Amino acid sequence: MDRITAIRQSLTGFVCGIMGFVPVIGLLPGLYAIICWSRVRRLYRDQWNPASGYLKGGAILGLLGTLSSALMILAIGLAVINNGH
Repeated sequence: MDRITAIRQSLTGFVCGIMGFVPVIGLLPGLYAIICWSRVRRLYRDQWNPASGYLKGGAILGLLGTLSSALMILAIGLAVINNGH
């Protein structure tokens, strides 16, 4: 991976991480932010990434958003099941 691609993927991961922080709607962008983080870390190891802060921030936001969305979906599912009985 060249430097330009690494920077673009880092910034894409950051934007997706921000969108992933929105509960339920941001589930897929949050997952994509984590995938971008993993891809850049794996393929761009030898050189310095000037957008590494954005990459890290996007991964953290994506992870938090994905976890909060999963918990919210689980809570709604349990509430629906409990109200059915």
